[in-house]
Amino acid sequence: MRQLAYAAAAAVVALLPATAQAQDAAAGEKVFLQCRTCHQVGETAKNAVGPVLNGMFDNRKAGTWPGYTYSAAYKSLDKVWSEENFRVYIKDPRGVTPGTKMIYPGLKDDARITDLIAYLKQFGPDGKKK
Repeated sequence: MRQLAYAAAAAVVALLPATAQAQDAAAGEKVFLQCRTCHQVGETAKNAVGPVLNGMFDNRKAGTWPGYTYSAAYKSLDKVWSEENFRVYIKDPRGVTPGTKMIYPGLKDDARITDLIAYLKQFGPDGKKK
């Protein structure tokens, strides 16, 4: 009976779409180390070379973090950050938003992007972990 349950569970997992990757916030924190050069998150986060990334996926409109001086390219965006558009953006920031001040060449690895999203989603707009 136990073998049948394991087989059924394995069959269900096999049917999940390939894009349904497990998110690993701890791994995402390691990915964020390269972002931390310009960005901060958390309760004491401040704008630096780039804006604070608290609340990225809490209905946050691109180019609106208080006190940060955005490029004209960002100020003109009509985008609310979602996992989907962040995935596209982080792979090629300058290609997606020509004229951005962000000089990062992009993160190409989908699993690392998934982990980075999991890490960022932990922080609400106030910087507190959810």
